[in-house]
Amino acid sequence: MTVDAVEEPFRTQLTVRLRDGHALLGADLPEPCTFTSRNGVDVLWMGPDEYLVLAEPGRQAELETALREAGAAAVVDVSAQRVTVRLTGAHARDVLAHGCSIDLDPAVSPPGTCVQTLLVRTGIILMVREEGFTILVRQSFAGYFTTWLADASLEYQEVPWPSR
Repeated sequence: MTVDAVEEPFRTQLTVRLRDGHALLGADLPEPCTFTSRNGVDVLWMGPDEYLVLAEPGRQAELETALREAGAAAVVDVSAQRVTVRLTGAHARDVLAHGCSIDLDPAVSPPGTCVQTLLVRTGIILMVREEGFTILVRQSFAGYFTTWLADASLEYQEVPWPSR
């Protein structure tokens, strides 16, 4: 198989607004359109004073407390808002190109890139990683998204030819 899509389990997702600062949870704040990772936590730049914190399931309370103690102006648990899908494989970039206008060439969008964009009329957050992509899509669009993803991946599936 040259494209692999795996839904990640219920992820901790916290929207954070900051008044000022240069670090969050021990990691430097990401520059626009990027994300940083440290100790199993991703911090995504979402806007001038807005960040999305992603972590493994069950860390909502721990991270929310740490963020409030660090002086975050607002912390909102949005864990149930989005489905998280990891897309990997030799043709993952090609599949995304079918429905996304972002140039995913590694020279333009290297690992660490994070953008909010449309993928086939569906608002997503797209993270470029060394091993592929992480896609966050709203729950209400998850069925549509997975159906589209399955269809867009068909041409890249290795299907054995029938023997004669």
